[in-house]
Amino acid sequence: MTRPGSSSPFVSDVPAAAAVSAWLDACREAGCPDRLDPVRVPVGDALGRVTAEPVWATRSSPAADLAAMDGIAVRSVETHGASPTTPKLLAPGQYVVVDTGDPAPDGFDAVVMREHVHYEGEAAEIMAAVPPYQHVRSIGEDVSAGELLLPEGHRMRPVDIASAAAAGAIDVVVRRRPRVAVIPTGDEIVAVGSEPEHGEILDTNSMMLVAQAKEAGCEAWATEIEPDDVERIGAAVRAAAAEADLVVVVAGSSAGRDDYTAGVVADLGVLAVHGVAVRPGHPVVLGVVGKTPVIGCPGYPVSAALTFDIFAAPLLAGLEGVAPSRRPSVRARLARKLPSVVGMDDWVRVRLGAVHGEVVASPLPRGAGVLTSLVRADGLLRVPAGVEGHHAGEEVSVELLRALPEVERTIVAIGSHDLVLDLAASALRAADPTLSLVSTNVGSLGGLVAVRDGLCHVAGSHLLHPATGKYTLPYLEEMMPGRDLAVVRLVHREQGLIVPPGNPRGVTGLADLAGGRLSYVNRQRGAGTRMLLDHELSRLGVDPGEVQGYAREEPTHLAVAAAVAAGRADCGLGILAAARAFGLDFVPVAKEPYDLVLDVATLDDPLLAPLWALLAAPGFHDSIGALGGYDTTESGARIR
Repeated sequence: MTRPGSSSPFVSDVPAAAAVSAWLDACREAGCPDRLDPVRVPVGDALGRVTAEPVWATRSSPAADLAAMDGIAVRSVETHGASPTTPKLLAPGQYVVVDTGDPAPDGFDAVVMREHVHYEGEAAEIMAAVPPYQHVRSIGEDVSAGELLLPEGHRMRPVDIASAAAAGAIDVVVRRRPRVAVIPTGDEIVAVGSEPEHGEILDTNSMMLVAQAKEAGCEAWATEIEPDDVERIGAAVRAAAAEADLVVVVAGSSAGRDDYTAGVVADLGVLAVHGVAVRPGHPVVLGVVGKTPVIGCPGYPVSAALTFDIFAAPLLAGLEGVAPSRRPSVRARLARKLPSVVGMDDWVRVRLGAVHGEVVASPLPRGAGVLTSLVRADGLLRVPAGVEGHHAGEEVSVELLRALPEVERTIVAIGSHDLVLDLAASALRAADPTLSLVSTNVGSLGGLVAVRDGLCHVAGSHLLHPATGKYTLPYLEEMMPGRDLAVVRLVHREQGLIVPPGNPRGVTGLADLAGGRLSYVNRQRGAGTRMLLDHELSRLGVDPGEVQGYAREEPTHLAVAAAVAAGRADCGLGILAAARAFGLDFVPVAKEPYDLVLDVATLDDPLLAPLWALLAAPGFHDSIGALGGYDTTESGARIR
């Protein structure tokens, strides 16, 4: 086998639909099966399986006329004339006592409910006449013998199992489950359960892909991790292709020095496509080895998950003879501007909530390696290849990953990042599993803009107004004059310089940033922490241009702390709780209020009532205090 490398075929930016078409054509030419073999299974074991032939009723259900209520079976003609003023007495022989499900006695064609019958000795008194077949389940009411119950290509649900059994089915003919083999590759990949050393990565991708395949109704397994060795990867692909209906090779799908998947597929079979115009997931490999389709997916987890959804799931559904499942969608307004690269379908994970009767979508971090964006996502937004992006407030279509009633029970917070909001989200969910609080971190200024545009319930803000020295309130008059707004105090908190343990550079305050002596990691424009820094630098006479790393931005306090912990910066301005989370030291700079801004009308929204109750709870104050650097004396107080 030749060693593939930079010379391996790479077709860049093939549209997704064209890529799928080329791959399926290659599969047909290689003789890959269109459908999986049929197998016969007991009807009780058929849940989730796809019928390979129609299911016909072999008996009627019910098989005879049955009583549908507890009471007495009667001949309807003998009840004529009965009424509350002229009740009718039926003698023994004119009625038969029956329970629900009993066969209707011969010659009796109606049932009078027990609660409408009074007994006088052995006679039964009824107060109303009954028509023929009242409270009687007629033979074949559910299904008649010889009737088509389920067509071919139907995925069995619990109700289908019960209905088939009632119609006489003992077993059903279904498609064999698709078999999916996942091959993890990479010198740096180690098994889950290991303690990764520097530069090593846990093999979570194969675990995720196997779970996705099982969720789709497949038998799935992961092979041993294969190192970046072309011969070993080739042998693994060949062995898996002989056993599975689909082989998924994880990582090595790009065109780098150690990316072997495309070359291996080309050498063993047919390489149909290498590179699809989707983001994330661009360097996808689609091919065939023997008579088995092969996918090479990128090693970044979000790319891998999306690759399975776009390419693997429809193929597997086709093998079973069913249409690919489609998620419901909803129209939503974007909470912030969303740029996109022209020429690629851009799949963006979003959080959702209903604000003022409209669904609002807040984009999550878009990195292909940000696995938590999939965990937190409520929906998927596809920006088509020909669109440059969307503006804040623009209406878009979003595929739902969470049911709409759950979305409607979501408090949407947009603005400055603070760990107390994360703590509140956890506490609210623990108290009420139907309630969510989601935070999107766009900085204090971005939060106020979201309130102005009706895109959130509350905005977290700690904006220092340099001219007045006050926080947040002056900006409300400047940005939304005359608007009836409320401001609720969340906490007071300490801001300071986050430094490595032991403060090895001897940092004493922001004045030490002068002259570029220290490397710094900053917050994004519009963040209250960034504005506090600029104010303090101005007060100290320090030019921001002197600060080494001033242009290096992170979106949250935790991200700043992570950068310091990783040694990428000597310090960064943030909250004490973030420093503690990473075991870092802290040099205090200022104590500031952090507030929630909202429309006055939203204060009385029942959705937010649990949040206000939580802010007044002493136990929650104790939890905040445990984070460090917070003062809850005014938590929950309305200051405007």
